[in-house]
Amino acid sequence: MTREVLGWWLATRVGLFVLSVSAPLLFNRGSDYPDVKRAWVQWDVWHLKALAEFGYTHGEPSQAPLAAFFPGFPLLVHIVQWSGIGYFGAGIAVSAVASAVAGVYLARLAQYEFPELKGLGPNAAVVWYGAPVGVFLAAGYTEALFCAFAFPAWLAARQGRWARAALFVALAATVRVSGIFLACALIVEFITSKKRDWPSAPWLALPAIPVVGYMAYLKEVYGSWFAWQEAQEKGWAREFTWPWDSIIHTWEAASRGHFPGERSDWTWMFRAELVTLVIGLLLLAWLLWRRSWGEAAWIAATVGAFCTSFWIYSLTRATLLWWPLWIGLAVLVHRHRWLGRFYLAIAIPLAAIWAAGFFTGRWTG
Repeated sequence: MTREVLGWWLATRVGLFVLSVSAPLLFNRGSDYPDVKRAWVQWDVWHLKALAEFGYTHGEPSQAPLAAFFPGFPLLVHIVQWSGIGYFGAGIAVSAVASAVAGVYLARLAQYEFPELKGLGPNAAVVWYGAPVGVFLAAGYTEALFCAFAFPAWLAARQGRWARAALFVALAATVRVSGIFLACALIVEFITSKKRDWPSAPWLALPAIPVVGYMAYLKEVYGSWFAWQEAQEKGWAREFTWPWDSIIHTWEAASRGHFPGERSDWTWMFRAELVTLVIGLLLLAWLLWRRSWGEAAWIAATVGAFCTSFWIYSLTRATLLWWPLWIGLAVLVHRHRWLGRFYLAIAIPLAAIWAAGFFTGRWTG
């Protein structure tokens, strides 16, 4: 199973590399892309690179409040760049290894959940690697590394190995704020699991250590325990907004477009965010119907967090963290082969469009 998953990982990496070379040459000819290597250096890659290089105490070298990003990924990039491949190369290398690890554990988790469906594990990895937003598993973003911790964490939880699960969730909590939601979901899973082991309950507090530690560090540097949230509000308009207002703002942006003159038309991305919201709510309903309480808590917390900002955006990328979605799709594909062909017919073109958009500097979530 591992070999098959890694084979699909390699095939999809090659495909993304081809797109990274061709898209800038085809769509940005004569503009500011004389170097195709720059295709990989877009949007948050700049901010994470600046954080890996300068840390939190050198202002805003990438013109963004860097406190908005958790330290796990930049710290690992800083270590890997000592090999001589540079910060941007280190970011890609970290995501490459992390996406391979995450794919293997997603396959193992899928097979553990549905042991009667032989071959389900690799199918789950395939639909995940082929996700429309799969480019973010290859670029120097945090999604792949988070999943490399989150997927084995949930597998351990389902097996009743609570200390191991808590350790992986703690590692995930160093990478993204989503680790807080994952820690809450782990508690729900523990309480509702038939494999709960009360002597292991203290381990569930472990993920709080890196989160509180990061907040204390921000207090020392910026003078505020909540500098992360303040940075999000300053740089990305993530101030608290009631969900109905957030949906209205997103609908207006998807209907008319709010960024005239921008190189990228953001309207299509806001439309994608609304579609993703519907998918998330359907997934949540399915998990509640199955009584998968821990996973339902995970999806509910994630969707809720994105629906309480001024706009809903980057929810498309967050789907990569939703292992129940990819396992559920794999089950459907396994039971109805025609759905697999239909999924690939839709997902592959969308993945190419998303990747081309990213590699040419257009906003892709």
